[in-house]
Amino acid sequence: MSATSDVGRDRDPEGRARNARPRDGLGRPLPYGAAGVERQPEGVVRTPEETVAEAQSLMAAGKPFHAHEVFEDAWKSGPEEERALWRGLAQLAVGLTHAARGNVTGGARLLRRGAGAIEEWGTEAGRERPHGVDLPGLAAWARELAGTVEREGAAVDAEARAPRLRGRTA
Repeated sequence: MSATSDVGRDRDPEGRARNARPRDGLGRPLPYGAAGVERQPEGVVRTPEETVAEAQSLMAAGKPFHAHEVFEDAWKSGPEEERALWRGLAQLAVGLTHAARGNVTGGARLLRRGAGAIEEWGTEAGRERPHGVDLPGLAAWARELAGTVEREGAAVDAEARAPRLRGRTA
């Protein structure tokens, strides 16, 4: 998928800068040649139901960084009126990623920002469960985790702390 240019920067086939280093399950770069976790393909157009199911599967496997990429695809390819929803869900996944990496401040901030974004979208759209996603429950999960991360001041286990996007029915 990527190639290295004459100046030593990794490039994709279109010539855009793209880091080709393998990544771990939380998206952190590993040394070249190391075994990493397969990346999510970019630019995949999924139905909202497929997006939620794929993101849930990735988060349950302790891969919130990869779930964020799935949400980002939905944000970029979905209808304009849902972009803020998918962006907020991506922020929650990135918040969990940072919390799992031990970035207490960044993790808590992104979890709260994502919670506010999905609540705002739900209020404006008049929908609490778009595509089956439990927005109130997810916002409560994010705020609780943000508080936990700040109190404990340590990395959390992404798999153990993964949210249930559809609440109890996920």
